[in-house]
Amino acid sequence: MTKYEAIVVLSVNNKTDEDLQSLVEKFKALIEKNGTLESVDEWGKRKLAYLINDEAEGYYVLFNLECEPAFPAEFQRVAGITDGVLRSIVVKK
Repeated sequence: MTKYEAIVVLSVNNKTDEDLQSLVEKFKALIEKNGTLESVDEWGKRKLAYLINDEAEGYYVLFNLECEPAFPAEFQRVAGITDGVLRSIVVKK
């Protein structure tokens, strides 16, 4: 088992707080199914450094997790096809 950090930037356009929380819960469940979720740090709404899909703000969430080395690729794949995700990255600690 290896430790990783995953940061996900969610779209805030036309999204309610419930929509954002449901996306966070989706990623929590995915991580818990494939490894151990150590912590979730919701940074909240922040200004983006540059426009992504004509959006100037995003909702940032940091996940600290421990999992097998094959899972980060699956996490990136799911984040890439999920509506409402602007960007995501997984790095090994």
